[in-house]
Amino acid sequence: MLTAELIRKKRDGGRLDPDEIAQLVDGITDGSVSDAQVGALAMAVFCRGMTGPEQVALTGAMMRSGAVLSWDLGRPVVDKHSTGGVGDKVSLVLAPILAACGAAVPMISGRGLGHTGGTLDKLESIPGYDVMPTPERLRDVVGRVGCAIIGQTGALAPADRRLYAIRDATATVESLPLIVASILSKKLAAGLDALVMDVKAGSGAFMPEPERARELAEAIVAVARGNGLVTSALLTDMNQVLGRSAGNAVEVLESIELLTGTGAADQRLLEVTLALSAELLVLAGLAGDGAAARAMAARVLADGTAAEAFASMVAALGGPSDLLERPAELLPTAPVARAVDAARVGSVTAIDVRAVGLAIVELGGGRVRETDAVDHAVGLTEVAGLGEAVGPGERPLAVVHARDEATAARAAAALRAAFELSDGSPPAAAAAPLIETIS
Repeated sequence: MLTAELIRKKRDGGRLDPDEIAQLVDGITDGSVSDAQVGALAMAVFCRGMTGPEQVALTGAMMRSGAVLSWDLGRPVVDKHSTGGVGDKVSLVLAPILAACGAAVPMISGRGLGHTGGTLDKLESIPGYDVMPTPERLRDVVGRVGCAIIGQTGALAPADRRLYAIRDATATVESLPLIVASILSKKLAAGLDALVMDVKAGSGAFMPEPERARELAEAIVAVARGNGLVTSALLTDMNQVLGRSAGNAVEVLESIELLTGTGAADQRLLEVTLALSAELLVLAGLAGDGAAARAMAARVLADGTAAEAFASMVAALGGPSDLLERPAELLPTAPVARAVDAARVGSVTAIDVRAVGLAIVELGGGRVRETDAVDHAVGLTEVAGLGEAVGPGERPLAVVHARDEATAARAAAALRAAFELSDGSPPAAAAAPLIETIS
């Protein structure tokens, strides 16, 4: 059928069958469907939506638009994906935990988007770390070490790259069926045995409303299983920064401190990491139930084997072999570090986490345009959480790490505006990091 007729069919509320969807995806991949037609199709899907079977077919076709990896490692191949947040450094700790527990983790990650940070940007703060290894090097590292956190190669899901760029230019990024297909096409192409999704809700999430986040999580689980991938999802809270740091090098440092036990672990970060790790260990058949899986993950974190896996991954991908011994020396640091006090004493009752993320972008820690360079040294540490006392004589809202005094001052003003304080009332209980599990 002519491409225009397929677009018309979806525009008018019709259902596309798998062959029609495959035809469109083939055309997106080889260029025979024009940019205008791709944009029109994206808008038709945005306005009309897609049925469950259509979403399964679209995701599968996009997965098959490029190479599909296969593994023969004698252990389950697993991965985790997050919808993004501020301070979300879970992948840096979770991948080595899973590797130490006997899984293989070829984790394909992305860069920062909007106010949210990106795992690849964090890893590129490590001197020499190669986020785009050859397929042969990827296989070697995963086989020897058990985990490799890298970027999407050009061979995987090429239809997604073109479709995403056009969605970004046509105000259709928020289309739920297209979000699901974009996330899962790459994960399916990685040849996984099991996947867990971390879908965030709250002021710092891509989808702030819990109902919308739950809808996305349910769709991802259904479409992934429709394509034969064992998947579950955890809804997690993003109404405060995850962990005590947000940026790039500062998040790597906090992750190393959690892995090595050299710093006080943020309990919310630890809880989310262990919960996601345990979910994957059960899905992969490496643990009989959640309690056993959580104990396994906690054990390899406590005894140092997860830290060893992280160190081996970094060295195998070109980073320094002594990163765990000298992180403060090897990771970039900003020349200006300023504590930001609240204007008055009070307890934190609400945080505009999106504004906190945008403050990091303004420091240079993220991108306004795709071509912008990222300053890996800047960011925030000692970030206050909900229910904590702040102000003169108490803890700061955060410590700003900046390139100069002017950008530090702007970030300080943004932080003061992002935190709401109570007067004299007892501190509010911090929101639980886990909302619910969808399986």
